[in-house]
Amino acid sequence: MIVATFAMAAGAAFSWHTHDDHQLAWAPSGVLTVVTEAATWVLPPTRALWIPAGLPHETRASGPATMRTLYIRPDLCAISWADPTPVAARPLLADLISYLDRETLDPAQRERAESVLTDLLEPVARSTIEVRMPADERAREVAQALAGNPADKRTLDQWGRQIGASERTLARAFLADTGVPFGRWRTLLRLQAALPALADGQPVGNVARHVGYDSPSAFVAAFRHETGLTPAVYFQNLDEQ
Repeated sequence: MIVATFAMAAGAAFSWHTHDDHQLAWAPSGVLTVVTEAATWVLPPTRALWIPAGLPHETRASGPATMRTLYIRPDLCAISWADPTPVAARPLLADLISYLDRETLDPAQRERAESVLTDLLEPVARSTIEVRMPADERAREVAQALAGNPADKRTLDQWGRQIGASERTLARAFLADTGVPFGRWRTLLRLQAALPALADGQPVGNVARHVGYDSPSAFVAAFRHETGLTPAVYFQNLDEQ
């Protein structure tokens, strides 16, 4: 296992790439967002993400963050998870990552530590909030505008008049390309946009307003409907659950 540490400024990103090795991405400070073609994971310090070798992904930091990442050769690893998997980043896991970063370890010490670390990779059952972008050019224009400003309250009819497409045409495109109606798609987009701020500990009321909700209770209800959890529980330290 190789440990690497990266200081990431607010807005920094490692754009789309792959690794020959498995990767365990974790931020001891700040919040990371890992994006694949299928889903997005937001990682506070209590979470790390297992990224299988060869999977295209992008890693972002909405605010200042420190990323510590492990690179693990597939032929030397007992874990073979085919999909990205969130794991609990408890204090012992964090300590082992720091321990493996020492250059003074002899091969026997390293082997023992790597074995313990592998045993500590405990999957965390959490619903990811997946937002697919429509392929239709006109619907994608609407989607990209809303991604830039999730609080925009314009209806699909209003968007249609702006870009020269009927409400029905846009509605069909969103449903066909994303698998959900436009109204639910916008809800998912807003919730996903809220995750980094929630993981950073910002007040729910502030986050709710920022992504377009008129009240914290409406935001919490939407969040619970999609994930089965309240925002507070979603990012709660596992040792408190």
